[in-house]
Amino acid sequence: MAGGGAAPGPAPRVPLRALLRALNALLRQRRHRAALAAIKGFRNGAVYGAKIRAPHALVMTFLFRSGSLREKLKSIAQATYTHSRNLAYFVFTYKGLMALQSWLQGKKIPFHSFLAACIGGWLVFGENNPVNSQIVMYLLSRILFGLSRLAVEKGYVPQPKQDPFPLVAALVWGTVLWLFEYHRQTLQPSLQASMTYLYDDSNVWHDVSDFLIYNKKPASE
Repeated sequence: MAGGGAAPGPAPRVPLRALLRALNALLRQRRHRAALAAIKGFRNGAVYGAKIRAPHALVMTFLFRSGSLREKLKSIAQATYTHSRNLAYFVFTYKGLMALQSWLQGKKIPFHSFLAACIGGWLVFGENNPVNSQIVMYLLSRILFGLSRLAVEKGYVPQPKQDPFPLVAALVWGTVLWLFEYHRQTLQPSLQASMTYLYDDSNVWHDVSDFLIYNKKPASE
């Protein structure tokens, strides 16, 4: 082109290896450790939530849920997404609030963990839906066991002379079957479905097909 310079060429491409080196250098910097830990916590929450929810949703949906294959797959995907997203959000929120409190006070104290988790639980798991309900009940049972052991360790409760687990097992099963038989509306829906399959459906059969092969006769029959 007359009177003009050469046309600018394409922008130089950054080699992938150089990009990885720069990223690894960033990850090794301690001043960014709290923020990076929150980001990795988000990643781990998303992966872990998907890994434990997808198989559970798959089994429960195909065992107890009616509807077309498309509806079942959509339900599995929705439950998996909700669990994965919520766990990722919670871990990110918790670790972010822990870092913020430690920065504000100059040190980490036990109350920071409780407060950060309370806020995260309210914001992320506060909606009463089936996935959140299952997660909270899962944690509640483990909290009760953990607090019982802590009470013994701290000396608030004397060390049992015998293993208390058989008594706990008896009371748990006695209570849940009493609730199922007489107040089943108080139980969580997936537990109701499981117990209906075990204790109600086993009372009904017509011939060998729905006595041994199927739980219920196929609709075509």
